[in-house]
Amino acid sequence: MPRSVEATQRVPTSLAGARLDQAAAELFSDYSRERLKAWINAGELTVDGEKAKPKAKLHGHETLVLQATLEEDTRFEPQSIPLDIVFEDETVMVVNKPANMVVHPAAGNPDGTLLNALLYHHPALAEVPRAGIVHRLDKDTTGLMMVAKTLPAQTALVEQLQARSVSRQYDAVVIGKPIAGSTIDAPIGRHPKDRKRQAVNASGKPAVTHFRVVERFRAHTHVRCQLETGRTHQIRVHMAHARYPLIGDQLYGGRAKLPPGAAGPLKDILREFPRQALHARKLRFVHPVSGETLTFHAGLPDDLLMLLDYLRDDSETMR
Repeated sequence: MPRSVEATQRVPTSLAGARLDQAAAELFSDYSRERLKAWINAGELTVDGEKAKPKAKLHGHETLVLQATLEEDTRFEPQSIPLDIVFEDETVMVVNKPANMVVHPAAGNPDGTLLNALLYHHPALAEVPRAGIVHRLDKDTTGLMMVAKTLPAQTALVEQLQARSVSRQYDAVVIGKPIAGSTIDAPIGRHPKDRKRQAVNASGKPAVTHFRVVERFRAHTHVRCQLETGRTHQIRVHMAHARYPLIGDQLYGGRAKLPPGAAGPLKDILREFPRQALHARKLRFVHPVSGETLTFHAGLPDDLLMLLDYLRDDSETMR
């Protein structure tokens, strides 16, 4: 059922000269700027009882009245799909996403997604944009994702992402042998010739990835990556740009690299590994209600553990 939102705020003198949409974002901070702007344009957020434009200047002491309706998003069907829930309370969830699961419905993947599973698990998420999803993982990347169960929580978590205060750490297995860890600071944008790909591009958005070596093998390396920004395919693009593409990455990785004299099983797993070898292992953020810093870990999935075992055995055998 649709839910009514009603609130009133008086504009303080400290916001004199501010635009209506800017002041609204300060005074009704439970809601996103985008949603507040839509309510202003619809006349559901008024100034002294009158409809105004988002860019209207305020003088101070005006009364802002919010009377809006939160409509449920009925475009997507709830589906009974198992979820690996690491943490859940009334405000947020943390889930451990498996491989081969798309996060949000799109062309080619109309259902069977994480969003469909979340709507089944908690139907009230139909009132929250994108069913509370605030960041994404690629279809074949495994690991931790945070989900907001309320609009205020979603607004707070998005603000943390924008402020780069959310800590996200990934494990990856790459082709090649970096000498040491490094920071890759290179802007990322859409590839100029292939719309399915991203690329390091001078006109792209700022992107920063830190990585360090966890374990070296004969021709591959287990690395740990820390994201400072969250661009599409960021780790995959940055590591490929540094000439250390991820094992199994069909989009950015090129051909499998086989260590000289590698045994048959290792050859098979390197040639046939079904996805990019990438896992979101650690997630840290501030709880939007309690203010407590929460930290979560997810161990490596079986396919990555097996890959590392084969690489380790190969290195020890060929010493």
